[in-house]
Amino acid sequence: MRVRTIGFILVLTAAIAAMACSPKEQPSAVSSAELPNDVANLEAVATAARETAATATTPGSVELNDAKLEDKVAVTGEFESPEVSNVAVAITGRVAKVTADKGDRVRAGQPLLMLETQYLELDVRKAKAEVARAKAVLDDAKRELDRKEMLRAKESVPQATLDKTRAAYEQALANLDVANAALGTASQRLTDSVLRAPFDGVVMERKTAAGERLSERQDVAFVLARTTPLLLRFDVPERYLSAVKEGQTVRALADPFPGESFDGKVSVIGQTIDSETRTFFVEARFPNQSGKLRPGLFARVELELK
Repeated sequence: MRVRTIGFILVLTAAIAAMACSPKEQPSAVSSAELPNDVANLEAVATAARETAATATTPGSVELNDAKLEDKVAVTGEFESPEVSNVAVAITGRVAKVTADKGDRVRAGQPLLMLETQYLELDVRKAKAEVARAKAVLDDAKRELDRKEMLRAKESVPQATLDKTRAAYEQALANLDVANAALGTASQRLTDSVLRAPFDGVVMERKTAAGERLSERQDVAFVLARTTPLLLRFDVPERYLSAVKEGQTVRALADPFPGESFDGKVSVIGQTIDSETRTFFVEARFPNQSGKLRPGLFARVELELK
């Protein structure tokens, strides 16, 4: 019985080899009913192997499951101010009153401090008096010019006299312009005695106090950070580089505001990859009209990729 089994195995092996070498001239399959059980089992295994191989090599039968990117990326980031300004007074003077302090939220145009104005007010009064005097001189010069022109029309005065009167009128007109300019300067200095916030923001530092003398455009009185809008900066793995686009929605969640989210839009995409972290930076702009968000605040970031 063992000899017979070995014989059939040899016959079966030869048949499979023949089929592999000459697919067009395959010998007829041996009926499993004519084979012993152990040989029949071997034939069944060989047949299944041939069918699997044929299926695997059929064009279009293999499905490759490419790795797909997630619909959103979850990272962490930090809010930053798009503008930090060292605010200084426009004129030299002594501080009379400070109306803002570190940590205060301020609006554009809101007073931050006021300088002493006694001398500035006197300068304005003096300039106004000069304007009034120049106007009076100009009025006299105009009347004199009109009179000389009538006399000249009657040839009662020489042309040289008329020319001299006209020159005096033009000089009076110029003097009025100078007086008005001086009044404008004095008035502007009085206006500049109040230091105002240049934009909506938060006071990061206060560097002056009442009684201190400040020099124009040199001594920084406040450090102010813009808060409307705010920028959120975060790093994204490099594999998402092609999926991140300007204008995509960014959702931020911050611990101080549980259950509340803030929406922004991607505004800047970094053009380089960090060689150590294999990430690129992204900036998103948040309107922050509510004013709740602050520079330096950490947030959990969800970036929509679709």
